Amino acid sequence: MASFVAEVLASSGKLEKEDIGTKISKLARRVEEVKGEVCDMINKKYEEFIPSLKNGEDLVNQVDDISMEIDVLKSQIENEVRRDLHVAVTEFTELKQQLEKSTVLLSMLTQLHEFDTALETHHQALLEKNYIKSATHLNKAQSNLSLLKSKKGIELKMLQVLSTEFIVQKEKLLYHLGEEWKQLAVWNLPPSPAPSKAEDLFGWTLKTELRLCNMTSKKKSDLEPLLVSVLQGFAILGELTRKLKFFSQILMKYVLKPLVLDPSFDVEIELQTQDAVLRLIAVEKKSDHASPTEVYRKVIAVLEFLHQHLLYVSHWDSVVCDVKQDAVLTELLGDMIWEDLSEIIIKNCLVYSIPANSSQLDQYEEVINETDKFEKKLKDMQFLREHSTDLLKYARNVNVHFASKKCQDVIVTARNLMTSEIHNTVKVTPDSKISIPKLPSVGLVSKAKMPETSTVAPSDMVNLGYGKQLSHRTLCIPTCRISESVQKLIELAYQTLSEATSATPECAMQLFYTVRNMFHLFYDVVPTYHKDTLQKLPQLAAIHHNNCMYIAHHLITLGHQFQCTLPSPLCNGAATFVDFVPSFRRLGTECFLVQLRAQRDELLERLSNARNLSSLDDVDNYTAANKAVRQVIHQLKRLGKVWQDVLPVHIYCKAMGTLLNTAIIEIVNKVTVLEDISSESADCLYSLCRAMLEEGPQIFQPLPEESGNKKYQEEVAVYVPKWLKFKELMIVLQASLQELVDRWTDGKGPFAAEFSPVEAKSLIRALFQNTERRATALAKIK
Repeated sequence: MASFVAEVLASSGKLEKEDIGTKISKLARRVEEVKGEVCDMINKKYEEFIPSLKNGEDLVNQVDDISMEIDVLKSQIENEVRRDLHVAVTEFTELKQQLEKSTVLLSMLTQLHEFDTALETHHQALLEKNYIKSATHLNKAQSNLSLLKSKKGIELKMLQVLSTEFIVQKEKLLYHLGEEWKQLAVWNLPPSPAPSKAEDLFGWTLKTELRLCNMTSKKKSDLEPLLVSVLQGFAILGELTRKLKFFSQILMKYVLKPLVLDPSFDVEIELQTQDAVLRLIAVEKKSDHASPTEVYRKVIAVLEFLHQHLLYVSHWDSVVCDVKQDAVLTELLGDMIWEDLSEIIIKNCLVYSIPANSSQLDQYEEVINETDKFEKKLKDMQFLREHSTDLLKYARNVNVHFASKKCQDVIVTARNLMTSEIHNTVKVTPDSKISIPKLPSVGLVSKAKMPETSTVAPSDMVNLGYGKQLSHRTLCIPTCRISESVQKLIELAYQTLSEATSATPECAMQLFYTVRNMFHLFYDVVPTYHKDTLQKLPQLAAIHHNNCMYIAHHLITLGHQFQCTLPSPLCNGAATFVDFVPSFRRLGTECFLVQLRAQRDELLERLSNARNLSSLDDVDNYTAANKAVRQVIHQLKRLGKVWQDVLPVHIYCKAMGTLLNTAIIEIVNKVTVLEDISSESADCLYSLCRAMLEEGPQIFQPLPEESGNKKYQEEVAVYVPKWLKFKELMIVLQASLQELVDRWTDGKGPFAAEFSPVEAKSLIRALFQNTERRATALAKIK
């Protein structure tokens, strides 16, 4: 080969152009011959699998010799061209292009050689379990293959063969790395799928176990090279992130999440002769939700186990991989689990540790400290980066979370009270008090603001001047029965507003409007939720009426009592509930009026079966009429039993008086339109009216503890407007014609006071036969 190059140079030192063309042509032919032999060898080695190591070495030597000659020749050509550029540019351009083409072909052959060498080195390193070296050379082979694919002129079939061989070798390496990883970390997981029954889920989860094999039988310094080799092998191949991601998902689902969610789980670590084992165990369940301290202890135990026995790799080799060169495995795993882990801890642990009362806020400082220690411990183990403080931010923002939780608890408690049974009642009197925490003193105003909680002696009177006095019970709620749930609802409102007086301004604002929302909720929920019972049961309608009036009574002064102790703008007049008062009064009144109308319609329906009170001398007619009247009396007495101890006395008397008045008007109207009333029928009508007259007033008889209300029974006419007319009708039924004329007394007597002339004449015509005396009497009715 040296003589071949020597012949290229002329003895005079000048390059002969004819010899150069000849030599380059020969050189190009030889390059093509070597290319063919190389392609043939590649096909035989990677496709036909014919041993060709010796031939490959010879070809490599030939390629090296030719490369040297080309370099020398190229140098001589470049020098000659520079000296004679003005003469030989055109002549030597074609020769240079041909030489460059040969150079490209030679570079392609060099890439093929390097690819083959990299695969050979990878294979040998894999046999020696040097996974870093194996993966590195496999990456180098991939780079050479990429360069070959980017060049033009290489055969497509050859590229397919090389690509297939590379994929096979990469999958082979990944398989070996995977087998090594399986031996380092062994999961024993519960069988799939998970049981559908909650009671079986506990035992199912207890089957979780992580066994780190061969972790304690050797020193870390002895084991670390293998672990580093396996993990960095994954990293070089771009598979480490995916491998750790799968590991983190199992860790979260089967270990960390159960430890946070269920306080009956704990973690146990066992160091055996050759293995380190982490498993879940059952412990006594002390509460529905584990405390933050317990959760932090369990999580740290798991992560310390992984840090000490699996993720303790101290360095990385400087190679290209899918993670940063200075990355730590604990940081990689921490980044994968921290977001989900912190969210689970917040939603299932810290939320339940938020105090339910403002007096317990000082005790929450311990939770903040424990959270701080927890995050510092994770940072020390490098599971957590310095800027990741989601838990600590949540814990320190306790005032906001306390307000949100308190408001949520208040609304939930209020709604439970609203949907509870109405018929569980308590009796309230003008002397009833609401038990609330002591409010901060704001001077003399505080005494005027709390009439409900002040102690006033029964004999105390308010002096109005001019010798007039106002009873201490003025504006107090009358004696009645309300639902126990409503009393608790009002107490809840007072307690919530009391807490607002000592809270931060933002919290106080939120608590105040939560109380307002609570009354909004009552207005919307109760009439809808209890709609059927309020329509069907008179007692519940009366209780609901009292409930609404009781709430409205407290809403008048509720805001004023707390106004001066609340922050701005509430203390400037915004803290009021007076706007609710008309709505609640209307809500209670409308419900009770609906029930009154229903009872009125039922009374009229019963009286409609009295056959118009006509021809009562007939036994069947009298029986029907008597039954109707007895049913009316029975209905009134039944209502009296369910309403009398519930409604305030004046409301009860008005309601019962209205219903009794309705029945009396119906009876009077039926009698006045009769055209003929025989003496026997008159006696029967009188008998029916006497039953109503004697038993009707009994519904106003006061309860034993209300003997002072005897006046209500004695003053029936006050609540029954047609009571005197009814009594006058009974007199008319038994009076003579002359007595009726005398009771008329030219339109000034009692008969004229209750009946119109038309009604009076109609009664006289029906009761008396057509005689001159009746005509004379009728003539006097004007």
